[in-house]
Amino acid sequence: MNEIVADGGCLCGAVRYSIKGELIWSGYCHCESCRRHTSSPVASFIDVHEKDMMFHGDNLKVYKSSENVERSFCNVCGTPISYLTHDRPGEIQLYTMTLDFPEKVGPSEHVHCEERLPWFQVDDSLPRFDGSALDDD
Repeated sequence: MNEIVADGGCLCGAVRYSIKGELIWSGYCHCESCRRHTSSPVASFIDVHEKDMMFHGDNLKVYKSSENVERSFCNVCGTPISYLTHDRPGEIQLYTMTLDFPEKVGPSEHVHCEERLPWFQVDDSLPRFDGSALDDD
């Protein structure tokens, strides 16, 4: 994919991060876990190498949502920040809307569409996958 140089953080500013490296993937996730973590009908992510990013501040809290998944959020304001799966070592997915300029990194596809809410329609021509596009390689 493309090189990404970006900064982001939570609503209150207690958690900040910087990225400089390869953008592996970007897209929408329709799975129930991501919907619950964000309290929204769909979540949007960018996927980068962990070595290419750095968190600033000490208010990042981690919740182990399943055996292989850790989700982080700001311990002060509660903003969801990242998704980390042990199935994809060395990678971290950051919620796109935590970027300072999310308009610069658009989605490339929809994943976990089998879990999509029937009343939530997105009118775009992006590819759609029942599971994870990253696993369908």
